[in-house]
Amino acid sequence: MDAPTRTLRPSPGQRALAEALARGEAMMGKAVQAVPSSVYIDLERFEAEQQAIFRKLPLIVAPTALVPMANQAVTHDGYGTPLIVSRDGQGEAHVLANVCRHRGTRLLETDDEPTPASRIVCPYHAWTYRSDGQLIGLPRADCFPGLDKSDHGLISFRDFECGGLIWFSHDQNEDFAEIEMLCEDFDAFGISSHYLYKRKTHEVAANWKLVIDAFLESYHVQRLHAQTIAPFFADGITAGDMIGPHQRAAVGRSEYLAEIDRDDWAALRRAVTYTYQVFPNTILIMSPDYINVLVVMPVAVGKCLVEDFMLIAERPETNEAEAHWRRSWDLLDGGTFAAEDFRAAALCHRGLQSGLLKEATLGTLENGIAEFHARVEAML
Repeated sequence: MDAPTRTLRPSPGQRALAEALARGEAMMGKAVQAVPSSVYIDLERFEAEQQAIFRKLPLIVAPTALVPMANQAVTHDGYGTPLIVSRDGQGEAHVLANVCRHRGTRLLETDDEPTPASRIVCPYHAWTYRSDGQLIGLPRADCFPGLDKSDHGLISFRDFECGGLIWFSHDQNEDFAEIEMLCEDFDAFGISSHYLYKRKTHEVAANWKLVIDAFLESYHVQRLHAQTIAPFFADGITAGDMIGPHQRAAVGRSEYLAEIDRDDWAALRRAVTYTYQVFPNTILIMSPDYINVLVVMPVAVGKCLVEDFMLIAERPETNEAEAHWRRSWDLLDGGTFAAEDFRAAALCHRGLQSGLLKEATLGTLENGIAEFHARVEAML
């Protein structure tokens, strides 16, 4: 839903990272570290992560822009659970099971596009639900004597919306405290009022953590991305910190930063790209004029889905604007991400799966990966 119009300013943490970049400081570890190869290829480890992390922690399901209007709904199956992400008549978000409470029929097939959903009607027996999941009608109610409709609404998941993103959790006691601390930063980008330009789901033949690893270090940028985005970034100059269990990093050019007012958010965004790793499985890349949200969803020990959402400030209204955003989408989604980052993750998985390497080595520019794996280990 649209956020109130206001002047956007950097959060104190965002400004502090820009100051560190302006001083030429690099976020570096103190020593060479290692990650055991088994954390990527062991089936028992994968299943333990599913139970201890993906069945316990809050997970991003979509940006606000996926369902921008009241009484809309869209399906989501990426986490292996059939979901409906909806907004009720008051615009409040809900995450519901896409499973009829009568006989288990799948209710919606929206093929990634939001659909009007003031009423959600089962295609089998026409049990009818509101967009908030409440059962409001069923044919031949006389055949269900004593059935209380209030007890037969759609199964709902604990959900939370802030900073332009929608989370859900299988844990009904989740309080989202570790998520709420991110909202000040995300509100600074005005994500809640952005327009969803494109959305695409990639299937990657790699363990989910290898995809996350790719966005937690800048060591590869000048090498892997030499033909795409490398010219925009200095080699290895990254400032970073933690927001609870989540990582925040900034890359940019110190010579530009030295000349601008770090409280001028528009100027700062032109000079700095912020990246967030929202634990456990989401990456946000804040380019100067658009945002990519990458949600990594495990399927098997050696396969994951990566859903890429590209958000822009407003809907393109001219052919020139459309062409501009199409170039940005093609550069990042098809070029940098699919052809480079995701391909590299798949090649890593193939090598590790051979059993020839007992551990992956991490240099001092790859400390973010070590922090991430330490957090995963702590959850297990």
